[in-house]
Amino acid sequence: MNNAANKNASLEILVSTKGQDNADFINRMFKNCSDIKLPVLIVNQSKKKLNFPQNNCRVKSTNEIGLSNSRNLAINNSKEEICLLSDDDVIYCSDFVETIKNSFTKNKDADIITYQASNELGEPFKDYPRIKTHNKRSISMINSFLIAFRRDSVIKNKIQFDSKFGLGSTFETGDEYIFLMNALEKKLNIIHCPKVILLHKSISSGQVVGKDKIIFARAAIFYKYYGTLSYLKLFHHIILLLNIKAIVFGDIFLKYKIGLKGIKKYKSML
Repeated sequence: MNNAANKNASLEILVSTKGQDNADFINRMFKNCSDIKLPVLIVNQSKKKLNFPQNNCRVKSTNEIGLSNSRNLAINNSKEEICLLSDDDVIYCSDFVETIKNSFTKNKDADIITYQASNELGEPFKDYPRIKTHNKRSISMINSFLIAFRRDSVIKNKIQFDSKFGLGSTFETGDEYIFLMNALEKKLNIIHCPKVILLHKSISSGQVVGKDKIIFARAAIFYKYYGTLSYLKLFHHIILLLNIKAIVFGDIFLKYKIGLKGIKKYKSML
């Protein structure tokens, strides 16, 4: 990590992990960076004790499960002006700090800025939106580990992750979408910076759109935002999955029923 770039950086990395008992994962995450000087807050969901030799790393241990609970705990315990959400399996580019700092300096009215990732082959991790200002549609393409935000804006507006969504929760996807939707509803300014800040393996649970658990969660999100129209939204979604060959024709009725179960489950939790 370039010392000149982060000398006065008010940037904190909020890492969500679980079951860790040594610092190896942090070393992997920053292996392309020459030095680690930025504050790092690690939320470790584990009964194991996690100690770090680096004095810039703080650790919060918790017995709570679920990625959204981890994210919320990290946000509530963050300290710096700008925070970057992170997972323990990403690998940062050598210039990621400079990219983030420059984007917030250039966009002084931005509350949240999202970035891009590449996979192990050097290809885009996703087909990212070619926009500057996010909308309800474009935020669906963003992973939580690509979200940076001004801490005061998020804390002041009580922007949180919904604990019912995300890995380890009832609905195993959609957590970042709901977080960003919450921000949009509070009129926060969310922009997209078309710069790659990290590498992530190309396989991601959120990308397997035809899986039952993803459809189950997606249907719950539809109900959360569209109410009774969610049944039509679900049918339309199933047809889109068919068109992109994520499912086959014979699965249409089965997948729709799985979505109905997701809606029913979400309604029971209200």
